[in-house]
Amino acid sequence: MTTPPDRLWCDQHAFPGDLLIGLISDTHIPEARPTLFEEVYAVFRDVDLILHAGDIHDLVVLDWLEQRCGVPVLGVCGNGDDGSGGRPIAPDDRRLPYNQRIHFGEAEGHRLSLGMTHAFPEREFLGSAPTPERMERHFGGPVDIIVAGDTHVPGVWRWPEDVAEADATLTIVNSGSPTFPWNLATQLGTVGFLEVHAPRFEAWIEQLHEPGPGMPEGAR
Repeated sequence: MTTPPDRLWCDQHAFPGDLLIGLISDTHIPEARPTLFEEVYAVFRDVDLILHAGDIHDLVVLDWLEQRCGVPVLGVCGNGDDGSGGRPIAPDDRRLPYNQRIHFGEAEGHRLSLGMTHAFPEREFLGSAPTPERMERHFGGPVDIIVAGDTHVPGVWRWPEDVAEADATLTIVNSGSPTFPWNLATQLGTVGFLEVHAPRFEAWIEQLHEPGPGMPEGAR
């Protein structure tokens, strides 16, 4: 296997406190299919920022999203971008560190932070948990939201799990895969959204659908 490039471990960014963010992961292009489904661009038509949680494979996907949606696109390096399974190693690209840490609303006096990485435990199982030590390793400290991928299984989780939602200190979002959901077969999958009004936010998952008769693409 070729030696990976000297990829940045964690990059940092700051954005305004009011944003609609599109979340996408595990596109596996061209392994899953030659291009993204058109429905991806349609549902992201109103977003202000797109975050890709890795396993992009061909980095042209980031260019497509940026050009078609007209917004900044940030990604992270997944195992499939780093030579896993004999795949090509993605070139060194500023948009593709191993981790991203993003601050929202600091200029307006608000504090909301997000960490993005490819693989992160969503709940406590097999000795893994979204602990402060893991956040320190990936993002240099605690964050309020973690965006991850890898499993192709969409969901929004709160941590700790045994407390009321209002008392949870961490939200973890996995948008699944728009092209290879649940690792089953190539088909329309899922994306995620994060609406930020720092320090408040809301996260959800959307299933992609083919438009019905008389329905514009991406209508939901």
